[in-house]
Amino acid sequence: MLESLLQRFHQGDRQALSRLLTLLAHGDKREEILGHLPVLKKLSRIVALTGAGGVGKSTLAGRLIELARRQGQTVAVLACDPRSPLSGGALLGDRFRMPAEPDDGVFIRSLATPSAQGTVPKCVPALLQVLEAFGFDLLIVETVGAGQGDTGVRDFADVVVLLLQPETGDDIQWEKAGLLEVADLVVIHKADLPGADLAEAQLRAGQELSGDRAPPILRVSAKTGEGIEELWKAISACPLRREMESSEDLDLLRLAQATLARWFAQAESNQDASLRHLIHQWHQGVLTQGEATSALIHLLEKEYGSLPQVKRRPSSGRNHPGP
Repeated sequence: MLESLLQRFHQGDRQALSRLLTLLAHGDKREEILGHLPVLKKLSRIVALTGAGGVGKSTLAGRLIELARRQGQTVAVLACDPRSPLSGGALLGDRFRMPAEPDDGVFIRSLATPSAQGTVPKCVPALLQVLEAFGFDLLIVETVGAGQGDTGVRDFADVVVLLLQPETGDDIQWEKAGLLEVADLVVIHKADLPGADLAEAQLRAGQELSGDRAPPILRVSAKTGEGIEELWKAISACPLRREMESSEDLDLLRLAQATLARWFAQAESNQDASLRHLIHQWHQGVLTQGEATSALIHLLEKEYGSLPQVKRRPSSGRNHPGP
């Protein structure tokens, strides 16, 4: 069955894609699926939208989808919905605020989160690998709420967009949650509402006082269209964090991803205490995916010696467009 699904996936079958995502979301066949993905021919741009519930992430995602499709780009969305307390499944509210018309260039998948506390499901990085291998140009991840758990989005996203809204006191809460530290762009959404000027002034004052990195602040209203084009340009100007020098480097990246996936899968069934402890910490949210990967590489180097380095462009760091 899995072999047939993978074959259909390689042929561009959407139903096979959906089925593979379901298997991964349930924690099934991870090693076999990730280990048999086609070699990447291009990198997708991965954009994470995070912010409190009700800030308008889904509505803004709909606007970004429209712009991307206008430019001929294909889009996949992972909408992390609150988990229903009765069924345990996703409540699917986000789908009702995104484009409803059938479009072969758009794929939307809802995911139930482990809790209503804003955490990102641990399966998201694997799902993104599959969607990227399918060939989508733009991948959008919408988180639930905003809290400490959402800071992990930086591990897999090229661009992290933090949405705030006027008259909520959000600027203080985001600073506590550490989200301003991982954001590439800060969006004052619903900028047509009263209080947008004050919210922007508070954020800029806070940036000046902190002295830390200051991501651009944009005023946007998905309702009126204000700032949508500027946001799209700012997102497009952010470099791909995973951009490589050549196709050979992309092949090496895919090989590394497949190898790590196999190790994580095997760790859950073997007797390697160090590996099992690492997996447990990752599953419990003690370690982010990036931290877990670094720890795993350290374990591999202890056993096999130094691992080959993947050369990156000198400019592949995070450079922000001007405000």
